[in-house]
Amino acid sequence: MTTDEIMLFDKWPNVLPLYAALRETLLLAYPETTVKAAKTQISFRNRHVFAMASPPWRRLRGAPEEYLLVSFGLSHQSDSPRVWQSVEAYPGRWTHHAIVAREQDLDGELLALIDEAYHFAMVK
Repeated sequence: MTTDEIMLFDKWPNVLPLYAALRETLLLAYPETTVKAAKTQISFRNRHVFAMASPPWRRLRGAPEEYLLVSFGLSHQSDSPRVWQSVEAYPGRWTHHAIVAREQDLDGELLALIDEAYHFAMVK
């Protein structure tokens, strides 16, 4: 993990282990993935960005006090209960946001959605 990644969670040290678990899971599943930390989020890319992770910069209604916001893009709107919010960024491109408040939230359902996003990013 880079210093830039770690520093993004300075205000939320309890969220860093959630990010570390997500990062490890994604890099094991997709070893060619590149990780890039920016000012407000960390991106996971193959040909394109397929997932992003953000600390809780703002309070979301109904969300716990501390959480990791995991975002990913699909060609369609998912009706998964794991999706907190989805937005059609442009035709045929839906951005989905999921709240991860504990490591158990990185479950098969969320990882299957991210896998779909990974493959979508490879062909777009």
